[in-house]
Amino acid sequence: MPDPATLTTLVDGLTFPEGPRWHDGRLWFSDFYSHRVLAVDEAGKLETIASVPQQPSGLGWTRDGKLLVVSMLDRRLLRLEGDRFTQVADLSALAGGPCNDMVVDAQGRAYVGNFGFDRHKGEEQRTTCIVRVDPDGRLTTAADNLLFPNGTVITPDGKTMIVGETFAHRLTAFDVAADGTLSNRRQWAHVAGCYPDGICLDAEGAIWVSDPFGHRLVRVFEGGRIAREIPLAPRGAYACMLGGADRRTLFVCSNSGSGPSMAGKRDGRIETLRVEVPGAGWP
Repeated sequence: MPDPATLTTLVDGLTFPEGPRWHDGRLWFSDFYSHRVLAVDEAGKLETIASVPQQPSGLGWTRDGKLLVVSMLDRRLLRLEGDRFTQVADLSALAGGPCNDMVVDAQGRAYVGNFGFDRHKGEEQRTTCIVRVDPDGRLTTAADNLLFPNGTVITPDGKTMIVGETFAHRLTAFDVAADGTLSNRRQWAHVAGCYPDGICLDAEGAIWVSDPFGHRLVRVFEGGRIAREIPLAPRGAYACMLGGADRRTLFVCSNSGSGPSMAGKRDGRIETLRVEVPGAGWP
């Protein structure tokens, strides 16, 4: 049964918040159409960290604490050095569409997804890859034939990666080798009617899934059992992250719609909900 839980608004007036990450006592996130990376504390104090002209998306950090940002439209991975960005890697030769979400593992390897096609320009769906960017900038196609790879998590032991394939209605798992190689691809969960966008993992091994077209959040276990469903209609959930001092605050990026038309609407919010099970793993 749907859970009538009420979310609390922490930040509003955003264009399209995405890529939330809990880091160093604050929630960091990208706001697509204002081209900003922002951070907010639990009291709602907001700070602009950087500007990314070609639209920021996935966020992460190097092993020495430098911010990594996916630059969507020019398909690059950037690193913040002081108040300026330097290029870590150009992904355009491998990414079949705008780059989106990213997870950075304990070794500083960045796994970056991409749309595979430009849905906002009406291109037909096609599968694509996840690109691994090693700390030295070397590029590898980590996994291929994925249908709109989106939110991605890594388990606390670093041995399993799970990615949401938005238009395949499934979460797909891989084994992660010591050198970052992905293998043993398998279906972790199929959720009929769900379009997985941003996801996060909790300490019981369940995954919170943002389902923008279903206007809900769902907490899913391996195999597809839904343990909790939180309706958000008429709004959609586009990403989520467990954070806070005890990692038991679920931060939700919500909006009234998606796409470039959201730039002028300022309907985006960061909303919060307290949950029982804390976050785990990466990001």
